[in-house]
Amino acid sequence: MVEMCCHDLHSHSTASDGTLAPTRLVERARSAGVDVLALTDHDTLDGVAEAQAAAEGSGLQLIPGVEISVSWRSMTIHVLALNVDPGNRTLGEGLARLQRFRDWRAREIGRRLAARGIGGALEGAERFRHGRILSRTHFAHFLVEAGHAASLREVFRRFLVKGKPGYVAGEWATLEEVVDWIGQAGGLAVIAHPARYRLTRSKLQTLVGEFREAGGVGLEVVSGSHTRDETLHMAAVANEHGLLASCGSDYHGPEKPWVELGRLPPFPARCRPVWQAHSWPKAVAA
Repeated sequence: MVEMCCHDLHSHSTASDGTLAPTRLVERARSAGVDVLALTDHDTLDGVAEAQAAAEGSGLQLIPGVEISVSWRSMTIHVLALNVDPGNRTLGEGLARLQRFRDWRAREIGRRLAARGIGGALEGAERFRHGRILSRTHFAHFLVEAGHAASLREVFRRFLVKGKPGYVAGEWATLEEVVDWIGQAGGLAVIAHPARYRLTRSKLQTLVGEFREAGGVGLEVVSGSHTRDETLHMAAVANEHGLLASCGSDYHGPEKPWVELGRLPPFPARCRPVWQAHSWPKAVAA
């Protein structure tokens, strides 16, 4: 069962790997009936100012956010920073560090693909980039366009995941660093789409326990990529660890019609939502 949710706290724009500009994203969210939207681009806050301007006076509340890349036990985990101060120096410096790594990784992906006979990948990926962030998704778009695969999913499976020609391991921030950055920026730290990592139950408990100990406060219980059973499981995990529950579609654009802004499974009744946190901003007037 899917319902329209007035809160969508996980979305992407052209500032990272989304395909809608921040203004168009806000317009689409309003049309979809979303009342509260968090813009959470990968490792950048660059789209927030435009999104805030687009939301001004519209009745839609724009929550400034960012999805931050974390290295945890040889894995990449994503942590959402919700309701942060975009001008915070500590957070800005941390994100700048991750962006420098992304720039190096992009060059290395291009080099490794060239070594396997796929030339011009870096330049091709650049054509799909609209903001500061150059991601694997931009490489995937180029590889599809160049005829090396039929879909983005196939590109990742054949070229960009561990053990494949274009894979480059992430060297991101630690869990403790990221939670600290978010706290210093006045935000709430939330683990994004926890079911996507395919962790064993014991490893998930370890991740959530370490996150909670570091000062993290929330778990994205309802996600555009979660099944009903996964949603119920994450709700139980959040309650067990005393974490707030968040919900977000992880919307990237209309090219993925199975994920839409505000179209999410029902919010579990026994969870305390992240928007009930004391630091959450008051609703805006329509």
